[in-house]
Amino acid sequence: MNREATGLAGVRHIAYETLGSTNAEALALARAGERGPLWVTAESQTAGRGRRGSQWVSPRGNLYATLLLSEPASPDRAPQLSFVAALALHDAVAACAPELRPVLNVKWPNDLLAKQAKVAGILIEGESGPRFTVVIGFGVNCASHPDDTSYAATSLAKAGVVVAPDLLLASLSDAMQRRLAQWNSGRDFVATRADWLKRASGFGQVMHVRLPERELLGRFEGLDDAGRLLLVQGGNVTAIAAGEVFGFSEH
Repeated sequence: MNREATGLAGVRHIAYETLGSTNAEALALARAGERGPLWVTAESQTAGRGRRGSQWVSPRGNLYATLLLSEPASPDRAPQLSFVAALALHDAVAACAPELRPVLNVKWPNDLLAKQAKVAGILIEGESGPRFTVVIGFGVNCASHPDDTSYAATSLAKAGVVVAPDLLLASLSDAMQRRLAQWNSGRDFVATRADWLKRASGFGQVMHVRLPERELLGRFEGLDDAGRLLLVQGGNVTAIAAGEVFGFSEH
């Protein structure tokens, strides 16, 4: 069962009780002609997923939401939406739980941390036809979190804050519109990058990064013009387009 409504800063919204995946549903709607912007949400998911094909555990009480955008930018600039979305999510959680603002950080490329534990993740997917479409999936641990994760996880409830998914979604929709306007389809990524770095976890620290074929250890020195992670190793700078940060150290 689903219901369509408005009110998310004017963006249409289709709400489901249960879906396999909000991202998968949004992509299916795009293939059927939906142009967006459109929010697709579910109270629970049976086949939620994270980056690199990992499963995203999706019990009731948390937020599972996907924003569908048609042609938000040229395809080469679309990966920058990771930073746009992470900033919007940081804004939304900070607005709904201001007491957590001092302990909220973003982890490259688009996880949200609370007290250095993962409280939310973002999965961005795109398809090129019949028109270039991007879906931005948000999974926020409002009431509960998984225990057996490679990176420490938490929930807003465990951090001492009760935030209803619907309230958080309204704040997130408003924040996404502001951050998309700031990004300006990638023409003003410099402002997005600067704001993201102000909130970045581990900036200037030694970072462990897992790539599909190897692991790297180096100092996190920033982002390049395309949003690639800059890792300094023995005086050399490596630019990383995709990977997973799984640890920090001071040296």
